[in-house]
Amino acid sequence: MARPAVFIDGEAGTTGLQIQARLRGRPDIELVSIDHDKRKDPAERKRMLNAADLAILCLPDDAAREAVSLIDNPNTRVIDPSTAHRVNPDWAYGFPELVAGQAEKIRASKRVSNPGCYPTGAIALIRPLTDAGVMSADHPVTVNAISGYSGAGKSLIDVYEGRSTAKPKHAFLAYALELKHKHLPEMKVYGKLTGAPVFQPSIAAFAQGMLINVPLHLRTLAKKASGKDLHAILAERYAGQRFVKVMPLGSSTELAPDALNGTNMMELFVFENEANGQALLTARLDNLGKGASGACVQNMDLMLGLKQTDAALPIAAE
Repeated sequence: MARPAVFIDGEAGTTGLQIQARLRGRPDIELVSIDHDKRKDPAERKRMLNAADLAILCLPDDAAREAVSLIDNPNTRVIDPSTAHRVNPDWAYGFPELVAGQAEKIRASKRVSNPGCYPTGAIALIRPLTDAGVMSADHPVTVNAISGYSGAGKSLIDVYEGRSTAKPKHAFLAYALELKHKHLPEMKVYGKLTGAPVFQPSIAAFAQGMLINVPLHLRTLAKKASGKDLHAILAERYAGQRFVKVMPLGSSTELAPDALNGTNMMELFVFENEANGQALLTARLDNLGKGASGACVQNMDLMLGLKQTDAALPIAAE
């Protein structure tokens, strides 16, 4: 039986390279590449896209839309890691742990949008609470997050890693201060919120790994709940999941963002100050793993009916 052919359109980018590292040497797929000299040849790209059993579009939004328009083979399945199709109802949202039945929806779909790194953590924390009615749909949600610089794109990676004449200006940088980050629509839609959260991301001088925080004043919730109650809701939602683990309540007093680098894992934490009526929900993941290429591989395995691997890099990320 022929192995399914997987084509990465945009394989030279950060996410494309990470996906290749996870797929290289796997005996159950055939990883195909476009000739270097034909990478910008529209006819050859179209041929490769239509010849593939599954195409992964590691491209900017407009280029991803263009690539989809080139596909006329009804059997070619697509995973798009860009933001182009994330809230398109005709595309399955590629977070298998979102709700019961989501993995099956991805498995049956021809078009899957891979989630953003920040939304993966934020939605994982928020959606169980809105589903349970503990958090109202119109709750004034705040999301604060920090990521390694690899989440900021190739040009900034080159600056931090010395491949550019420019030098890093800051060890820590808050951004998206106009409160219009491109990840807000999917946080709203898949968090089941009626309004966009206040989202304030930042990057720092480490390569990869991230923490996403959702602080809560417990008195503002739609139903009375303690930190223990919130933890129980998350633990019930993700019980038995391979790639999402709810850590013991208050299990740490400090968290490093890079502990899961090189994996497709995500850890969820609940911290509480009972006297102040406050809780902090935190997700930890590799922004290049469960936040990007690891999730792509997980979705690929579902769509092609392959055995779910741990989607980890062959060696731990440095």
